[in-house]
Parts: sequence; C-alpha cells; structure tokens
Amino acid sequence: MSDTTQRNRPDGPETEQPDQQQMRKAAVTRRGGGDPSTRGRTTIADGVVEKIAGLAARDVLGVHAMGSGISRTFGAVRDRVPGGSAKSVTRGVKAEVGEVQTALDLEIVVDYGVSIADVARDVRENVIAAVERMTGLEVVEVNIAVSDVKLPEEEDEEPENRLQ
Repeated sequence: MSDTTQRNRPDGPETEQPDQQQMRKAAVTRRGGGDPSTRGRTTIADGVVEKIAGLAARDVLGVHAMGSGISRTFGAVRDRVPGGSAKSVTRGVKAEVGEVQTALDLEIVVDYGVSIADVARDVRENVIAAVERMTGLEVVEVNIAVSDVKLPEEEDEEPENRLQ
C-alpha cells in the first residue's frame, strides 16, 4: 500500500488509538447526563420523617406511649370510631424537614421505674439511626419532652367501649 492509501483509509475499531477508544467510551457514558444521583431532586415530606421517627421511638424499651395525655385520649376515641383512622404513629412527633437536614421534637410517656435519661438517650439514638438510614437526611437535633410517667396501677386512658 502506498502512503496516500494508508492516510485516506478510515480508522476502524481495530486501528483506533487507545486514546480514541477512551474518548468514545467517555462520550457514551456522558450521553445519559452523568451520574444518576444528579438527575433530579428528591423531596421528603415532614409526615414521612414523623412516621419513621414515631416507629423508631416506640421500639425503645421504657417508652409507654407517644404524645400528651389529651392527644392520646383524642386518638383513642378516634381509633374506636368506625371508619376512623388507625393508631397514629405520628402522635407526639413533629418534624421540620429541609433539603438535607431535619430536626425533630418528640413527646413521650415513660414507664415508671426506668431511667428517663437512659430512655431519652436510647430514643434519640434509635430515631437518628432510623431517619438517617431511611431518608439520607442529616438529623441535626432530636428534642425529647417527657410529658408523663405510666404508673403500674394506672389504667390506660382509653374510654370504655359503650357499644355491645
């Protein structure tokens, strides 16, 4: 072959230089817009974080209930009404959710005899772990208010069922 024929011959895959092959692969991966995690935005509603936190807090030994006495009483009445909502997992939980961070306020009732400081620490750890794992949000604070202590002889604040 002459030098002219060699110069005019189109380069095929077998004659491409390694740099050309890398550029072609790079062009293929860029075609879709880059890293999939950068293609759009994910927003998480306050209620989602509240449900996760409520379930995580209830899992801690020593937590008897969530919410104040009045909210628990109204919740118990609402639960007994036919067609009423199921037990509210968000009772006693308030979340403020930003783009990358969240802050939580919890109101709990503890069982008599447990260390309130230990229960609060365990609730805080469990809630932070669950929310960060499931949402990817950074939990900047978990404020815990202990609104009551459940004594062993106290009955739960659920009204009697009047319907037979």
